[in-house]
Order: sequence, then structure tokens, then C-alpha cells
Amino acid sequence: MKIAFFTETFLPKVDGIVTRLTKTVENLTKSGDEVVVFCPEGCPSEYKGAKIVGVPAMPLPLYPELKLGLPGPAVSETLDKLKPDLIHVVNPAVLGLGGIWLAKTNGIPLVASYHTHLPKYLEHYGMGMLEPLLWELLKAAHNQATLNLCTSTAMVKELSEKGIQNTALWQRGVDTETFRPELRNFDMRKRLLGKYSDEGELLIYVGRLSAEKQIERIKPVLEALPNTRLALVGDGPYRQQLEKIFEGTSTTFVGYLSGEELASAYASGDAFLFPSSTETLGLVLLEAMAAGCPVVGANKGGIPDIINDGVNGCLYEPDGENEGSISLIKATKNILGNELERQSMRNSARLEAEKWGWANATEELKKFYREILDKNSTSVAA
Repeated sequence: MKIAFFTETFLPKVDGIVTRLTKTVENLTKSGDEVVVFCPEGCPSEYKGAKIVGVPAMPLPLYPELKLGLPGPAVSETLDKLKPDLIHVVNPAVLGLGGIWLAKTNGIPLVASYHTHLPKYLEHYGMGMLEPLLWELLKAAHNQATLNLCTSTAMVKELSEKGIQNTALWQRGVDTETFRPELRNFDMRKRLLGKYSDEGELLIYVGRLSAEKQIERIKPVLEALPNTRLALVGDGPYRQQLEKIFEGTSTTFVGYLSGEELASAYASGDAFLFPSSTETLGLVLLEAMAAGCPVVGANKGGIPDIINDGVNGCLYEPDGENEGSISLIKATKNILGNELERQSMRNSARLEAEKWGWANATEELKKFYREILDKNSTSVAA
């Protein structure tokens, strides 16, 4: 197959969407498919055998790491040369809308996928009143596609309820070779602890430091469990505010880690806390589980698809600022309170992660593609 992706985010940015895309591209090219990716400029020109085409882009004011790009003549020329069997737009915004238009004008079958719960982000930036309008815009864009893929059962349900048609679940995936329990080590733990002594349990968070991640909810956990330490791995626009919020606590701002260093960080923690209630999936939770780190996540969005409460991690109820913090404290205590139970959760977390390889997730995606192409060829023949 020949597949063209349009995405608002790609390398060198690192996040769950980029991880899913890079692993998907890698597995598609391995199986002999021809792939081109259109994304904001600053990207590499090639990745794992796929051609990458960067387009001029401007950062979004409220979310500067997200760049909005407009497709120009180079995009049309590349499409004309490739003659793709199918176009897949990822989180359609500006560049994605260009992909939708090109698919429609050229009669190319179209798939869209939903990865970032932008309507729920608005309230964290003081723009909650725009949520209904954004849903209408998303509905208009996504309903141009033959198929709309979501990364969790909760998102399939919510998008369907909002009027987005032809939704289906795109299986999750995680790299269980990179992320593994054997990478737990003293040197990484010392780095995560920073200037603080290793007297109690080490809590870790990995991800973007931004308002919608609700990271400040971890502070009451540190206050309720004074022997705990916290390592925040990642960076983002909310870092300065978080440094003020966590001032006086045993918190280390580690910055970005990648590859084996990131895998070792996951494995070296005693519990992984992910307070965000806006996740469509929460790939970092799967990575932590693959590394054998017990996880705490919100009982909302895509996270309950991953966490079996009390078995491979703990869920907390995020609604209400004070109530959410109390529930997060309780869930963290449940993980940290008993070493035997924590070890059992470590083992169960790893076993759960081992079910979800990227090769299987990509093969399921190709099955969706083939079904669409078969239907399209049948309708053309008719």
C-alpha cells in the first residue's frame, strides 16, 4: 500500500502521538508499504524508510509546541508522485484540513484519527466556553473521513455521542523491548532524587509540563506522605509555575529524557503518578507498566482501558479539586503501603504491557486500511 499521513505533530517533538506515529511508520515500511508523512517543518527528511515532508508552520499561541502548517505546492507535487492509495490525517487542525481537502479533491480514501482531547484542554486555559464550538469544528472535519479511529473505548463512545460518525478503536501499543524492569538502577534513581536523600518512596511523572496535565495535584500527596520524593521528567510551558507550586517540597525537575535513560527512569521509580483527566489513552502509563512501575491514573478518558484497579495499578477519581487530590492520595497510599502487593502490581503491570506490541497494533491498522480500499474499489467498479 501507499499511504500519506498528515499530522500536526512529528519529530523532533516527543509525545505519545509522535511515538505512535513513528512506531506505525516503522512497522508499515518494514512490511513493504510506501509511506510519506507531511508535518510541520524542522522534521528529518526521512524516517525508517518513509519520506518526511516539512511544511512552513507557526506555533499556536496558547500551545507553542503545537505548530500549525499550511500545505503548499510541494505537498501536492509529492502526492502526485506518490499517488497514495489512502490518506490518513492525524488530529486534523490546519495541515490536517489540507489533507482532507486533497483527499476529497483527488478522490483518495480518507482515514482520520483522534489523539488529543482538545475540547477538554480549553477549560485549563480559561476558554471552556468555546468547547461546544470546537466540537462542531471537529465534527465537520472528522465526518469527511470514511473511518475515524480512536485510541480508547471511552473516546469511541464520546466521539460517537458528539455526532462523529464511523468510529472504531485503534489498538494501543508499547515498546516492551525498550521499556523493561531490568533497567532499574541506583545511578538513575540518584539522578531522579537530585539533592534529596533516598529515605522514602520515589514517585515519578513523565510527560509534558502543561496546565491540562493537572500535575499540581501531586503536591498534596507529598504533603500527606512526607517521606516521599517526586521526580518530574519532561518539560513544557507550565514548568515555571510548577517550580513555584512545588517550592519547599522534595521535587526534582529532571527535564527531558529519551531512549534507555527514559526507560531506566520509569523502572527506577516506586510509583508512577499521572493525574491528568484529559487523556485519550495515556501512552506513558503503558511505558511505565512495561518497565514494571506501578501506576496511578485517573478513572476517566482512556486510562481505565489500561489500568485494572488494584491489579496492575490504581485508579483515582479526578472530579473536584479537593476531592480529586484526596482520591489521588488514597490511591498512592494503596500502592506504596504494602511491598508484597506492590511487587504483585509490578508483575501484573509488565504482563499487561506485554499484550500490546506495536507490530500487532499496526497490523490491525492495515486491516482497517484494506477494508476501506476493498469497499472503495467495489463502489468504483459498481
